[in-house]
Amino acid sequence: MSGEGAPVLSVQDCRGLRVAVIASLWHEKVMDGLIDGAQRALKEYGVEEPELFRVPGSFELPVVARGLAARGFNAVVALGVVIRGGTPHFDYVCEAATMGLTQVSVDTGVPIGFGLLTCDDEQQAVDRAGLPGSKEDKGFEATSAALSTAVLLRQIATIKH
Repeated sequence: MSGEGAPVLSVQDCRGLRVAVIASLWHEKVMDGLIDGAQRALKEYGVEEPELFRVPGSFELPVVARGLAARGFNAVVALGVVIRGGTPHFDYVCEAATMGLTQVSVDTGVPIGFGLLTCDDEQQAVDRAGLPGSKEDKGFEATSAALSTAVLLRQIATIKH
């Protein structure tokens, strides 16, 4: 099972963090689970007033993430699902979204929670969506990672030269 050996994050002191969640509209059932997981993490870690934005598909996640990073968000969580089909479209969308989100994070210094599921079939997506019976909760995990990184970056900013 993927997810084995995942770190247990203890995220503390998220007060004052401005956090946005971007979620694709494709695969509604899976996306509902991912969004619920992200919202549970935000609440558990005390993030007040997170904002949710919806985009047509996973391909649009990077450009919206860049826009939000430029608007002063301390962390952005990107949620999407791409399920393999019979054409190379899967490979192009997965690579473009992954590279785009990575570039946004590196260029802006804003952590991007990577909640983009890239699955061979719908059952794999459901198993990772944090739904009842799912094996994993990638919405919660991606949010926790983004918050943990944002808190660490805030700590690093206080280091004196």
